[in-house]
Amino acid sequence: MTIQQMEYIVAVNRYRHFVKASEECGVTQPTLSTMIQKLEDELNVKIFDRNKHPIEPTKTGERIIRQAEVALHEIHRIEEMVHNETKTLSGNIRIGIIPTIAPYLVPQFISIFKKDYPDVALSISEMKTDNIIYNLKNSLLDMAIVSTPIDQNGLLEIPIYYEKFVAYFSPDEPRKNTGLSATDMPMEHLWVLQEGHCFRKQIFNFCGKSSTHNTTYEAGSIETLIRIVDSNGGYTVIPELHLPLLSETQKANIKDITSPPAIREISIIIRNDYIKERIINAVADTIKKIIPEHMLDEHLKKFSIKL
Repeated sequence: MTIQQMEYIVAVNRYRHFVKASEECGVTQPTLSTMIQKLEDELNVKIFDRNKHPIEPTKTGERIIRQAEVALHEIHRIEEMVHNETKTLSGNIRIGIIPTIAPYLVPQFISIFKKDYPDVALSISEMKTDNIIYNLKNSLLDMAIVSTPIDQNGLLEIPIYYEKFVAYFSPDEPRKNTGLSATDMPMEHLWVLQEGHCFRKQIFNFCGKSSTHNTTYEAGSIETLIRIVDSNGGYTVIPELHLPLLSETQKANIKDITSPPAIREISIIIRNDYIKERIINAVADTIKKIIPEHMLDEHLKKFSIKL
């Protein structure tokens, strides 16, 4: 059994499709199929049931694939150790990021990361949390930047920073001069993001109420929410990092949320078997150059990430 053959059967198991697996492995579909067939002949066992659609591993094949994954994990650890010794950070990294974080990180992140790590091929995809989890678990992403906790088996959460929410009101919306209580917010005047955004769920969680709100329109971005409030009244909830993007007039419409303060935790998440420690620290160090220091996780300020 060769390393290539192990990579091929793991890829086929991941995609349950020979063509997609061959594209992932950078070989033609006939080459991949032939190499897997040779492995089955060598072991005298069928690893995949080709009569099923999509293709599935046999019971014995499942055990072989699991062991191949363990072996490849250890091989990659050796490769990472060698890379650490050479002091040259290179390779590819695929990062997922949720839409309510992307506008505040991605533009600066790309320029800083490319300058500091020119030999690393960077790919960033904006997607909702559910899609990120699926892509991470299927090794279509290396890591992601999301709001946590998500409490998913097989994924590790590494807190990076903490961001408070603030309320953004229309100038015409009645409101108290004192702080806005998280448990006593007027839900009927609240504009929210569309279903599927974790930011939306967090709003209802800290409000402690069901999602009874202004349902005329549910926006797809925070910037759209602000424009809706400006034109139609009511209010919305926005993250702290959006404040510098507001005009001076708009900043007068901000009100802190208290009792208790509304805060979200932002983390890097990876698979439990991810081993590229230097890449994770490169991403974290880049984020640290963008996020204000008072928001950063205290542990991250002092220590590097250890896997």
